[in-house]
Amino acid sequence: MSAPASRPFYVAVGNEEKVFKAAFRQGLSVLLKGPTGCGKTRFLEAMAYDVGRPLITVSCHDDLTTADLVGRYLLRGGETEWVDGPLTRAVREGAICYLDEVVEARQDTTVVLHPLSDHRRQLPIERLGQILDAAPGFCLVVSYNPGYQSVLKDLKDSTRQRMVAIEFGFPTPDVEEKIVAHEAGIGADAAAELVRLAQAIRRVENGGLREVSSTRVLISAGRLVAEGLSPREAAAAAIAGPLTDDPHVSNGLREMIDAYLTGPEAGRGN
Repeated sequence: MSAPASRPFYVAVGNEEKVFKAAFRQGLSVLLKGPTGCGKTRFLEAMAYDVGRPLITVSCHDDLTTADLVGRYLLRGGETEWVDGPLTRAVREGAICYLDEVVEARQDTTVVLHPLSDHRRQLPIERLGQILDAAPGFCLVVSYNPGYQSVLKDLKDSTRQRMVAIEFGFPTPDVEEKIVAHEAGIGADAAAELVRLAQAIRRVENGGLREVSSTRVLISAGRLVAEGLSPREAAAAAIAGPLTDDPHVSNGLREMIDAYLTGPEAGRGN
C-alpha cells in the first residue's frame, strides 16, 4: 500500500503528532490508547503521510495467527511458495505496520512482536530459518481501547514496555464540531448540535452503554443530515441504533435526542 496522495484530515488535540514523529525518527514502536471512534486510525493515516511511509493495517481478532502476520507456504500452480504476511511486507519495505485492536489477537501471536519492538528491530521467520532486519522507515504501531477490554484481554507488560504510548480521548467540543462539519459536509450549527448531544451522552454514568457516542458516529449522523434526514432521524439511526439493543436504554437515548436536537428544518448547511 502506498502513502496517500493528500494528507488525511486530522486536527491535533495535543502533542500527539510531535510525540509520534519523534518516536518514528528514533525507530521506536508506538502504542495508541483510546476509546473506539476517537480518531486513532485517522491520526495514523495523517502521520504516515507526513513521514512519507506506506501504511499496512491489520485488524486483529481471536483467530489471528502468527502465520497470518508473518507469512506461510501456499500451493500455487502445483508448486509450494512462500507468501509474506502483512507484518513481513512492512519489515521488508520499510512501511508502517498498524495492528488495530492488538489485544484481540492471541498472546502467543503477539510475542512475535517483541524483537521488532525493541532495539533489535528484527523479525524471526522460523519457517524460512531467517531473521529479517527492519528496513529504514519501518515502524510498528498498535492500538487498543483500555476501557473496553476485559482483564483477560490486555497487553502484557513485556509488550507495553517496548513501546511509546500516546493516549487519545474525544476532542474538545470546538475541535469536534470542526471535525464533524468537515467530514460530514454539514453546517457549523448542525455539527454543534450533534456534538452537544454526544457530550450529554458521555456525561451519563452507568447508562447501560458499553461505549458512548464517538466522533465516528457523529460523522455518520452528519452524513445522513447532509442527505436530507432531519437531525433527529439521523441521530436515531447513526447514534442510538448502533450504541444499544436494550429497549430501555434506547428509549433514554431517543429522549436525549429529542431534547438536544431540533426539527427537520435544521442542520442542512451553513
